[in-house]
Amino acid sequence: MTTATHELDLGTLIADTEAEISRLVGDRDPSTRGLYEMIRYHLGLDGTGSSGGKRMRPLLGLLAYASIAGDHRAALPGAAAVELGHNFSLVHDDIEDGDTERRHRATLWTLHGIPQAVNTGDAMFTLSRIALHRLTDLGFSDAKVLRLMRLYDETCLRLCEGQYIDIGTSEHDATMSVELYFDMIGRKTAALIAASIEAGALLATDDEEVIGRYRGFGWALGLAFQINDDLLGIWGAEQATGKEPSDVAHKKKTLPVIYAFEHASAEDRARLEALYALDEPGVAEVAEIVAILERVGARDYTRDQARRYRDEALAELDAAGVVQPAARARLEEIIVSVISA
Repeated sequence: MTTATHELDLGTLIADTEAEISRLVGDRDPSTRGLYEMIRYHLGLDGTGSSGGKRMRPLLGLLAYASIAGDHRAALPGAAAVELGHNFSLVHDDIEDGDTERRHRATLWTLHGIPQAVNTGDAMFTLSRIALHRLTDLGFSDAKVLRLMRLYDETCLRLCEGQYIDIGTSEHDATMSVELYFDMIGRKTAALIAASIEAGALLATDDEEVIGRYRGFGWALGLAFQINDDLLGIWGAEQATGKEPSDVAHKKKTLPVIYAFEHASAEDRARLEALYALDEPGVAEVAEIVAILERVGARDYTRDQARRYRDEALAELDAAGVVQPAARARLEEIIVSVISA
């Protein structure tokens, strides 16, 4: 069945995904109502109109499926699983990083304490696996569902591995290498985006070459997404990104900073070390850091890397040779909207 262009409206895909998630996160009995209220709060499904995020990962999975098979609806359980899995990791990340705000609202642990927030994250992880069970009811074979579950489990493990690297390096003053940084974001960011897209392809076809192309598309797109985010975290306009470009003020060691530490002159490197040693760099110090990054070429390098992986992603998608035009247009729309390098 071919899906018409108007049926691939991104708002419709988001609404369908949220309806699928809502099947799973409704109240089950009075004694556990608070747990599901916390889940819905974090997901922005509590009826307050608060943002639950862009739903980019499930959108990509649904479009991957639709680009091969047509109607996206059969892939909705996979989309729900991806979004729940992504958000369980965010709940835990907020605790590990001590973040008090996400999407302009208080994080779960600041409202309900660390034990309840950890448990809520665990519940979301479990619900993400339960979401996949409905694929059997929709007629997918047991072998295909088991393969999808293996992909999901391996991806969650990679997320944990990436977080291990992130936490470990943040606990030490030494800056990680560019090579290790790419390894980390490959596990933390690219792996989930690649899995979302691969899952959509896996459900839509048995052609291993096509599935492999979609996996490559997702992997390159995930790297481009994170690298572009690093670029915007320093040089982005708040009105375009929805958040203040404050990575330098918060002393985050993202790709431009890591590159600068590796390629700066001895004098610039020493100055960067001194500036990053400050507890709270002021406006003048932040401006000096940014000037050093630009002088070293970190901004151009980061932009070039984002463009490289964006173009690689589109090349992999086109090489698959099965992409329906409507879905291709929507995929490019997402890519252009989130990767502005």
